[in-house]
This record gives sequence, C-alpha cells and structure tokens, in this order.
Amino acid sequence: MMNKTPFDVVKSRYVTEKSTVLEQLQNATSNKCVSRCESPKFVFLVDKKANKREISKAIETIYKEKKVKVKSVNTITVKPKKRRVRGRVGYKPGYKKAIVTFEKGDSIDEAV
Repeated sequence: MMNKTPFDVVKSRYVTEKSTVLEQLQNATSNKCVSRCESPKFVFLVDKKANKREISKAIETIYKEKKVKVKSVNTITVKPKKRRVRGRVGYKPGYKKAIVTFEKGDSIDEAV
C-alpha cells in the first residue's frame, strides 16, 4: 500500500452555488432551522478510494496554518453520466466529493 500525500487525497475545493450556501449557513438567520447550523461546511473533490479518516487528516494537514479541526466528514460518490456526442456514446467521469464540517468558529476562507 502506497503512502498518499494530503494532496493526493484531497484534489480540489468544489465551489458551486449549493456549496456556497452550505458555507454560509453559520451566518444565516432567515429561519430557526437554518440558524441552528453553527459549524461551517465546505465541499471538496477527493480521491475515489479515500475513506473518511484519510480525508479528515488530509484537510487538517493542508490547512494546518489556519488551525482548523474537522468535526465530521460526509462522502458522496457521483456515478458517471452517459453522454452522446455526434451519435457516439461516451461517459463523463464519475467523482467523489466530501462535505467537511469544521468545529464552531473555524474557517478556511480569508474573508471570514
């Protein structure tokens, strides 16, 4: 078994509208249900074979200078989608993403 570096486990940050909403839940006061979310959540693209412990350790290592502590990790495996281009059938690659919840008050953004 090869040793993976943290950058082999965590490929990149996954920024979409929905992931931005997850990041901002800690500041939302629109309703009672949403205002209970005190911990920030960030979404990352990760290696397909990485488990939750490896992801947690990799995130804490990558953001060591910000002193973040991972509270929980939820993973989602997105299956390849079938695409048709000029009559030929192909597939978009599948990927795995991780929703990482930090401890209350921790953040990886510079603006926060």
